[in-house]
Amino acid sequence: MGSERQISTSALSRSLLDLCRMRKLTIATAESCTGGLVAGALTDIPGSSDVIDRAFVTYSNEAKRVMLGVKAMTLAAFGAVSKETATAMAVGALERAGVDLAVAITGIAGPGGATPGKPVGLVHFAVAARDGRILNRECRFGAIGRIAVRQRAVVEALRMLIELARGPRTAVKPKREPIARVHPRLARTSRRGAVKRRRPPRG
Repeated sequence: MGSERQISTSALSRSLLDLCRMRKLTIATAESCTGGLVAGALTDIPGSSDVIDRAFVTYSNEAKRVMLGVKAMTLAAFGAVSKETATAMAVGALERAGVDLAVAITGIAGPGGATPGKPVGLVHFAVAARDGRILNRECRFGAIGRIAVRQRAVVEALRMLIELARGPRTAVKPKREPIARVHPRLARTSRRGAVKRRRPPRG
């Protein structure tokens, strides 16, 4: 099971790096509960330095504020494990690194740390792109163990990066069928049904 996940992580990392090279994209990571595992998976691949710029490991709230610019109000209102904080982390990493894509991960790997409404295994993700696109995702992996939660979070983060690296989806316009020009025909009155007018006799 572990080897399958390792192969999956390695394959996803290679696919992401190849895609970014093709599109000339650079990446930064901002990680909390994964502690740098996403950056580690990517830099395990030789030659990744042409894509990976830097990695922020912001485990504490203070680190999120100082290193990524996450506002204290955001942390107080929504908590460290939230969509809002993940988004702020991703945008902060994007702006500070000056890259094309940034991924952020914040969650509760366990076994402790759960709060009402935020169970063990809850992880929030955000990926931000230079062109303004932001992708958010919430995963509830459950109490499957600390290592498993972190591994699955890495895989999800890589998938999200690939999704955004592919670029915006362009809507396919339906092909318009050529409209045949119809020449209206004037209805002719049938002679049979026509009423002949009699001319009045000349006097």
